[in-house]
Amino acid sequence: MIIANTIKEVRLQIKAWMKEGKSIGFVPTMGFLHEGHQSLIERAKKENDKVVVSVFVNPTQFGPTEDLESYPRDFEKDTMLCEMTGADLIFHPDAKEMYEKGASTLIHVEGLTNALCGKSRPTHFGGVCLVVSKLFHIVSPDRAYFGEKDAQQLAVIKRMVKDLNFDIEIVGCPIIREVDGLAKSSRNAYLNTQERAAATILNKALTKGKETILAGETNVVKVKNEITEIICKEPLAKIDYVEIVDFDTIAPVKSIKGNILVAVAVFIGKTRLIDNFIIQA
Repeated sequence: MIIANTIKEVRLQIKAWMKEGKSIGFVPTMGFLHEGHQSLIERAKKENDKVVVSVFVNPTQFGPTEDLESYPRDFEKDTMLCEMTGADLIFHPDAKEMYEKGASTLIHVEGLTNALCGKSRPTHFGGVCLVVSKLFHIVSPDRAYFGEKDAQQLAVIKRMVKDLNFDIEIVGCPIIREVDGLAKSSRNAYLNTQERAAATILNKALTKGKETILAGETNVVKVKNEITEIICKEPLAKIDYVEIVDFDTIAPVKSIKGNILVAVAVFIGKTRLIDNFIIQA
């Protein structure tokens, strides 16, 4: 497995693989990899000849009061997981490599970024789109793999790729969960023992909401209230949002039909966690 720290190194290797007619799968990450990331790499390995994983904590998607400096990092562990899972190249740049001094280009996806996480993190998706577009240009993959836990991010990336004519297939992959239902997340490392136990309330609430919808309920308010009431029973939980939106446009819906995303963001202590489920038409 190759570890590359510069754009030039990556491009030279990609060009060599392309000359050999190899297909390339790409898994962009911010590191501190877990089984969720591993599932993305495994999927990419099955569907491509070569797999590139980026490990880069992207500063442009963090707000001024967010956890950039404290975001968990363990590159040695990341390297072991990538090698064990069959990745062929890790791209591990620093911020100076990715963002030259004086750079002034921004990318904004209108509409899809205004709600859910974009409402409380207004600069977040601009940073995500900027770094992902740069990574796509550097790696030139045939397919790129994203987890459905970040469902809004997945929808935003799909729209950006379509609007900017990237010749890349975006593949969404299912949420990987702990035995007790908590969605795998690098930020789970912030939780103490009590908070970790409390965090299971997200999945419990969403599971009940999904059961209600599958039983035939189409009233948005009723389902949102049901999910909210369950979360509020946990003293350590503080709700950022509970929303039901169109999965493709992230627009609010009047009734539950079509492709639906039911998403929550909840603070457990100081840690903000997200989770969701998707119901396809």
